[in-house]
Amino acid sequence: MEKRLNVHQKGQVAMKAIYGLAIYLAKSPIEKSPLHLIEFRVSQINGCAFCLDMHSKDLRAEGESEQRLYLLSAWREAPFYTERERAALAWAEALTKVAEGPVSDELYQQASKHFSEQELIDLTMAIITINSYNRLNIAFPAQVGTYQPGAYKVQVS
Repeated sequence: MEKRLNVHQKGQVAMKAIYGLAIYLAKSPIEKSPLHLIEFRVSQINGCAFCLDMHSKDLRAEGESEQRLYLLSAWREAPFYTERERAALAWAEALTKVAEGPVSDELYQQASKHFSEQELIDLTMAIITINSYNRLNIAFPAQVGTYQPGAYKVQVS
């Protein structure tokens, strides 16, 4: 693939909007495990190589097991995820695969059992954010394999 523009450099003004979502989400009461797992799973669905490289490295640096990462695409059949993580993953898949139809009442009720109203809003914003980053990185690919763990960690003040 030919080299394309660097959206993080050339689109700094536009990128501030999405960076604002990342700053907001860094303050979310949702623990990091489900948030990071959905970032990885959504990136799998969208085929975003840069994000998969980044999130796998960050997850491993934070102590996530390789087994949970390897089996994430088959999370429904694997016994390694909590019910809260499963609810987050199901919600993330439904909001990412929007062409399959609207989110069912059953899925909403399941997610509502594990997340407060505010957490469900934050979870939805996290899914919107990673889908946005995936699309940016697919349109304007960065070099895959160069990411260093923690390089994009949001500093919360």
